[in-house]
Amino acid sequence: MTQAAVDYPETLSRAEMSLTPAAAAKMAEFMADADEELVAIRIFVAGGGCGGMQYGLTFTEEIRPHDSVLEGEGFKIVVDPVALNYLEGVEIDFADQGWGASFVFNNVFQAVGGSGACSACGAAGGGGGCGG
Repeated sequence: MTQAAVDYPETLSRAEMSLTPAAAAKMAEFMADADEELVAIRIFVAGGGCGGMQYGLTFTEEIRPHDSVLEGEGFKIVVDPVALNYLEGVEIDFADQGWGASFVFNNVFQAVGGSGACSACGAAGGGGGCGG
């Protein structure tokens, strides 16, 4: 029995993941302020429990062989294949409501329990996300 090769997209299309202009500007700002050894911002998904999946951001020093990359002006976002399954079609926004600023994950893959909540702060999509 032979195993079929699995194709991992090297780059992400806008259909797979998109950023609003506000989110793109904030990502570029984060990367401009980051240490030189940090090459990208990694989006990750953590197990959800009763609230569904949790979404978060962190810096990374490497792009791994099976990562998919979304490149914008002044930033790169990387996503591993498992996280990409839960992020299909997501739109990432950055909202500053005066009392707090955060990334918001809109249109997360609800069929698998996605809540749009960020693991860093627990805020749900549409009302919060990962702080900046």
